[in-house]
Amino acid sequence: MASTSALTLYTAAFVDELTRCGLKDVVISPGSRSTPMSMVMAEHPEMKVWIEIDERSAGFFALGMAKAKREPVALVCTSGTAAANYMPAIVEAYLSRVPLLVITTDRPHELRDVGAPQAIDQINLFGKYAKWFVEMALPEEDESMLRYVRTFAGRAIATAFNGPAGVVHLNFPFREPLIPDFSIENLFNVGRMPRERYVKGSIGTLLPDQEIVRELAEITQHTEKGLIIVGPHDEPEVAVAVTQLAEKLKYPILADPLSQLRSGNHNMDWIIDVYDTFLREDGFASSYQPDVIIRFGAMPISKALLLYLKRHAHIRQIIVDEDGGWREPTLLASDMVYTNSKMLCDKVLEQLHERNIIRTMDWADHWMKVNSKIRALLSDEGRKEDLFAGRIILELAELLPENSTLFIGNSMPIRDVDSFFFNNHKGIRTLANRGANGIDGIISSALGASTVAEEPLVLVIGDLSFYHDMNGLLAAKLNKLNVTIILVNNDGGGIFSFLPQSNHPKHFEALFGTPIGLDYSHAVAMYGGRFKRISDWSEFRDTFAIEIQKEGLSVIEVPTNRQENVIAHREVWKKALEAAREISNGR
Repeated sequence: MASTSALTLYTAAFVDELTRCGLKDVVISPGSRSTPMSMVMAEHPEMKVWIEIDERSAGFFALGMAKAKREPVALVCTSGTAAANYMPAIVEAYLSRVPLLVITTDRPHELRDVGAPQAIDQINLFGKYAKWFVEMALPEEDESMLRYVRTFAGRAIATAFNGPAGVVHLNFPFREPLIPDFSIENLFNVGRMPRERYVKGSIGTLLPDQEIVRELAEITQHTEKGLIIVGPHDEPEVAVAVTQLAEKLKYPILADPLSQLRSGNHNMDWIIDVYDTFLREDGFASSYQPDVIIRFGAMPISKALLLYLKRHAHIRQIIVDEDGGWREPTLLASDMVYTNSKMLCDKVLEQLHERNIIRTMDWADHWMKVNSKIRALLSDEGRKEDLFAGRIILELAELLPENSTLFIGNSMPIRDVDSFFFNNHKGIRTLANRGANGIDGIISSALGASTVAEEPLVLVIGDLSFYHDMNGLLAAKLNKLNVTIILVNNDGGGIFSFLPQSNHPKHFEALFGTPIGLDYSHAVAMYGGRFKRISDWSEFRDTFAIEIQKEGLSVIEVPTNRQENVIAHREVWKKALEAAREISNGR
């Protein structure tokens, strides 16, 4: 009984301290060795337990929840290969800076590397993708060990959350017997201190250096041809600060669809939303060379923008990263500024208010004129094609309720959002897994985010991504989650049809097109969802309007043809580039 008492008190102290540090959600994949941790978490009155049987889906479910909450979520699994299934989600969390607390349970040391069942080497299992790894001590009832486990709980939460946010991995070895003793009185008070938390990890803010502020104010005051680029970003207060700075400087803002700048109540006057299309036009891209660029957030999705930056490699490019990372794949940055984005904008604005800034507006006006004309053209042309994948985004922008969440799959869906999701004031939050850009785990991530969203969440996903994560649909059934999924079904990997591989037809379909010919209605029915395959846009609008109001899982399939989709995209882009060329030539 003594070992059971030690196991229970030690685990309870750890779990209680997690809740005191603000962690409220844990995603558990059932298993034997994790019994003490799972049962104690389920017993704690302030811990919300989510069950995900498949660890790979569990990892992405927790990732989506943590991304939407902007705070850590925990994962718990048993020993052996269970933990290895977390790896794809952990890689994504590392690259997209999402805080996760990964708690793996393990055989005790005497059962490792001796042929015991369900025992693998879990030490530093996730390598560089975990910010911090700890092999936790075996449970003991000693007061110092209760202090130890509470301290490490607080440290783990602070480390996961501190920028750049990421993954903390704690490995807990447990000996049998594994069943906690819940007869212990005041179980979650053991080892507490008479304060809110045993140890509080405070996360500070990187304040702008005064010299940097003065230098930026000086540069931008005397530079008319400037651009602000905002890549994937999810800090709500940044939108207002960046748009105020742009207005003062008369600098256009090239806003990525995940920047949270294309939808909201902030000033949209300076936001360029279709640059991915018109920067493909060589004349414009060559002629409109900025003298300075200030970029916030991660690198934008647009390849056209990447090539534009490389075309003008010698210009001063200032990258602002408040978390002290290095998200700069162009290798062209002249300055890496590590400070809080909002505060930097505010401080530079303070300096600029005291200065006389003279602008002709020719630079900004031309960007605005091109953007406005190309946006109108994309809107018109995108609505002419039958079941054109890009039109899905045009339709959703009108149909989505205010303050809803749009979760976007990788490959073609995110690129269509980049092209066809225009500025609006609906306050639509856009989320995606753009750390590693993989197509795995997207359903699970979206369902995790749906647990946080107060308004409807809609997922747009391709058929191969849907196939990759069909296991994830179980979370909707078990937890009665509400999500509307737009399934873009072109029976294969549509993005490859846009790539050079498509020019080699001998092996293209087998290696890249990969048609699998599945009827997903059966899978959706298995998980208790509703499925509707639409045949025209009127039916799409009517079906969406009905389904978005309902509870539970709904899948609306939009069948498209890969070859026709390529032709339609290229036709739209061709007309847009012709229009951009005319404007660039002054016609």
